[in-house]
Amino acid sequence: MLLIGLLAGVLAMLPVYFRTRAEAERSAEEGQKLGQDRQRLLDFMHLMTEALGEGLSRQELHQRIVHASILCTGALSACIFERTEKGTMRGVAVEGLFPPHRPLAEIAGGKLTTRAKFIEQVLKSEEFPIGEGIVGRVAETGRGELLAAAAADPRIVKHDDPALAVRSVIAVPLLFRGRFFGVLAVTNPAGDEPFSEPDFVLMQSLAEQAALALHNAEFLHLQIERKQLDLDLSLASGIQQMLLPRRTTALAGLDLDARYAAAQKVGGDLYDVFALSETRLAVAVADVSGKGIPASLLMAICRTNLRQIAPRHTSPAAVLAELNRVLAADIRGGLFVTMLYAVINVASNEVTFARAGHELPLFARLDPATGLHRADYVGSEGMSLGMVPDDIFAGAIADRTERFSPGDVLVLYTDGITEAPNEEDKEFSGARLADAVRTLHHRPAREVNDGILEHVQRFAGETPQRDDFTLVTVKRV
Repeated sequence: MLLIGLLAGVLAMLPVYFRTRAEAERSAEEGQKLGQDRQRLLDFMHLMTEALGEGLSRQELHQRIVHASILCTGALSACIFERTEKGTMRGVAVEGLFPPHRPLAEIAGGKLTTRAKFIEQVLKSEEFPIGEGIVGRVAETGRGELLAAAAADPRIVKHDDPALAVRSVIAVPLLFRGRFFGVLAVTNPAGDEPFSEPDFVLMQSLAEQAALALHNAEFLHLQIERKQLDLDLSLASGIQQMLLPRRTTALAGLDLDARYAAAQKVGGDLYDVFALSETRLAVAVADVSGKGIPASLLMAICRTNLRQIAPRHTSPAAVLAELNRVLAADIRGGLFVTMLYAVINVASNEVTFARAGHELPLFARLDPATGLHRADYVGSEGMSLGMVPDDIFAGAIADRTERFSPGDVLVLYTDGITEAPNEEDKEFSGARLADAVRTLHHRPAREVNDGILEHVQRFAGETPQRDDFTLVTVKRV
């Protein structure tokens, strides 16, 4: 009886034993599967890190993502779909025979080398609205979907080609910080088993890492572009500085000093000083509308043409009229140039100038009637270069001649001086410039410019420079 009782007890415990053992084995399998998924996620992250390190283009990174998705999930095909500018969805990267979103038309024989190449071209050319099919649905809702038994789902297109049959599919959104990068989809795991819930969870994790990689790639490319732009601007700035006169020495009897500062790395201001003869000196100050590279390019074109045209004319107005005609082919997009071109004749103690819409020249000289020095703006007619046709421009531009005796000072400038703002957004103004020149006229040209810039800086305070400025001072000695 004791033996029978023991045997009965053992038999009663057998179901519990086998159940406990089965649960332990199942737990071990689940733990192993979890470890495998974790490793696959780490492998995917490693592949994305490598891709970023290689500096791949966006298209290359898309292709690397679909390849890594196949490696990490065991899927037979994968595709990334992206939103187009028209708001539709379109495939941008594919690997394997990923089924097209819509039924295939007949293949034109002989035009494509392989079936895979044909499928890839179809996926990258066909577009479908957001909300259509499983991919469109994921794009619309921002939530991933798992179709373990996809053949029975009405959203899955049935293709005649057995190789394009969809047994199981996972589609997940590529999202990072609320930004939508597209939809990543994989189909048909290797083997007979469909995708499972753990596979779906893994794909969601892969999608998070892929979206992060796309975000980081954009950021890296943006930084590279900014560095390249900085380099381009530095080169442009260097070229622009080369175009400005290296020496400001003038003819005998003239003391000249020039200053230039761009608000950005390159600017649209221009000044030039060159001898026309032993007694005649050409001085030009100009301001191209706008800033940056377009303005600097137009400035360079303007200077080159001015140097070629100026020796052909004795009249500054004639020089500007021809310059307007030449620049008409080069000025685009609403750009224009204001310029003051002057010819100083030390033999006759005169300055003849023409003004193409530029700031008025400022003369500081002795008033014979009072015996005091005055600082006055002197005007002349003219319009900006590049704004009107030749006949209108030539009819508006005019020469003006002023005496320029020993002790007189001529100040040419751009509006970056007179319109320099202070912390209350008030401008330095022409009146303040005239007052500064009146008090500084007795000094050498270099000290006059130093004093003017000191007045401007004191007025502006901590307000950053808003516009390019050019300042050219000529003193008759």
